[in-house]
Amino acid sequence: RYTIIRAMPYDRPNTTLAGFELCPDCRHEYENPLDRRFHAQPLACPVCGPKLIWSSPGEHEDAEEDPERALLSCLSALRAGKIVAVRGIGGYHLVCDAADERAVSRLRERKHRPDKPLAVMIPASGEDGLGWARALARMTPEEAAALSDPVRPIVLVERRGDAPLARGIAPDLTEVGLMLPYSPLHHLLLDAFQRPLVATSGNISGEPVLTAPGEAEARLGSVADGYLHHNRPIERPADDPVLRPMAGGMQRIRLGRGIAPLELELPFRLARPLLAVGAFMKTTVALAWEDRVVISPHIGDLSSPRSRRVFEQVCNDLQRLYGVEAEVLACDAHPDFPNTRWAAGRGKPVVKVLHHHAHASAAAGEFAMLDRALLCFAWDGTGLGDDGTIWGGEALLGEPGNWRRVASWRTLRLPGGERAMLEPWRSALGACWEAGLDWAAGEAKAPPLLEAAWRDGVNSPRTSSVGRLFDAAAAIVAGIHEASYDGQAPMQLETLAHGTHAEAVPLPLGETREGMFVTDWEPLFGALLDEGRPAAERAARVHATLARALVDQATALRARHHCSTVALSGGVFQNRVLTEAVIARLQAAGFQALLPRRIPVNDGGIAYGQVVEAAAQAGLVRSAAGNTPEFTQTKSSSCTTVI
Repeated sequence: RYTIIRAMPYDRPNTTLAGFELCPDCRHEYENPLDRRFHAQPLACPVCGPKLIWSSPGEHEDAEEDPERALLSCLSALRAGKIVAVRGIGGYHLVCDAADERAVSRLRERKHRPDKPLAVMIPASGEDGLGWARALARMTPEEAAALSDPVRPIVLVERRGDAPLARGIAPDLTEVGLMLPYSPLHHLLLDAFQRPLVATSGNISGEPVLTAPGEAEARLGSVADGYLHHNRPIERPADDPVLRPMAGGMQRIRLGRGIAPLELELPFRLARPLLAVGAFMKTTVALAWEDRVVISPHIGDLSSPRSRRVFEQVCNDLQRLYGVEAEVLACDAHPDFPNTRWAAGRGKPVVKVLHHHAHASAAAGEFAMLDRALLCFAWDGTGLGDDGTIWGGEALLGEPGNWRRVASWRTLRLPGGERAMLEPWRSALGACWEAGLDWAAGEAKAPPLLEAAWRDGVNSPRTSSVGRLFDAAAAIVAGIHEASYDGQAPMQLETLAHGTHAEAVPLPLGETREGMFVTDWEPLFGALLDEGRPAAERAARVHATLARALVDQATALRARHHCSTVALSGGVFQNRVLTEAVIARLQAAGFQALLPRRIPVNDGGIAYGQVVEAAAQAGLVRSAAGNTPEFTQTKSSSCTTVI
């Protein structure tokens, strides 16, 4: 009853499947062509099937002879408010009672994750399995269908005010990430526990999820009170996929278990196999050959040695799994990214792609917009531009291999440089100094001499990033001065704005000598400093103003370039309030609006965009006559490419 089903790969020797020695009965069934179970997956045989093992500090119980005891020990720990690391299909989850505020607080404290939302796994209950889901959240039929999908993703849904969940599950947010059990072990746990469990990635924050029992116990020793292991090998980590309802559909926020490796058909045919190694954060990699592309599961950011090891493993595994060796590599144009350096050291031709050109090409590739001009708004937090500044609020016109930057935002300098990413007050203070506005809260936080360094341009890079504008607005309107995870300030500002109507602030749209349109954000910040208006109204005004500014840019560009199809790409367009307002305004103005669905709009889609952009930029697209193009040295709109 308590053993779990294991899958069997078809390319292993007959007597050992996925690392297990088959018992005589299973081996006879597997090898006998007259048996109905010839070359079929063994059915959790009690002799040679997987085993459950319970482990806790000072205690180690081998449950090989009595798997029920391992499960009961785990349940006892959970009911006592403890934290357990449970080994699943793609790695470990850190699990605790989702209704126990103290258990959730301990998990946050031990994992050093003070604010980032925690996913919740719910028992399958009711006729359709969604009884608990409806008790916790208000769901549309589309959200219910996504939650019930066999992939079993995490779906972000609106939490009920009376939901029996700890408030610490998703601090200062109205959404909660729910998922149903997707492995036999999960079903056993949830069926026996009979209420929701926190099920967050068992990892060190920012790294891929842990997969091996020994490594999990060593690295999660300060977090977990116990461990429920099984003896089924996990070849590589795979986080859970995340979906968010957006503009009448489901948007993929993270590619993971059940969705990735994601195989897609390319809108062209490659002359040579290509491996794209993605961005620095939310990293995925993509292997492409002929008219196919395979995008890996989410790897995470590459700041830790383990993340970089997993990145390299995934690069090698994809090529080995599909029997395709990449002949050309594509990477981000930023020279200091670990994956860029890795690509440079492979001894193969490398195509460097600007970050925002990859965003635009990802959208163009998904919608097969390769042979006519597309206007793409690439809004995110940061990315190196071809002028050496930090981009993040760009309008790009053209097609893969030939993008032109035709609109942007007035830049601001970020005091403290990269520290502004996790300290939104720095972005706000930089904007106020730039505009000559007084913001007392920011001045109070500023260290001595910071303004002098900012005025002299010391560690104060310029940026056109809309993500940093959101950070600045969140600091001023909602007092969010520190962020413990990427996107926290904009997410909380979006929550504050949800359901509130506000008029947009008209922003001036100027033009540079080169003919590029530039929107000035200064009037918006003057309005945000008006503390006589409610914070929710000011938060809603941020979203309305940015949506109007985008459509103003699009309208001016249409008049000049006759472009009426607009794509949205970049992490800013994970913001539901903004994105739905943008799409509504675009459609009302007569534009066709395209929002990627299969590929994440955040940096998880960069690798796919690098494939599309590099293929066009370096002439890797096979001609209709089937000719193979020669490698050349070219100068494209993205960067200098040496092949």
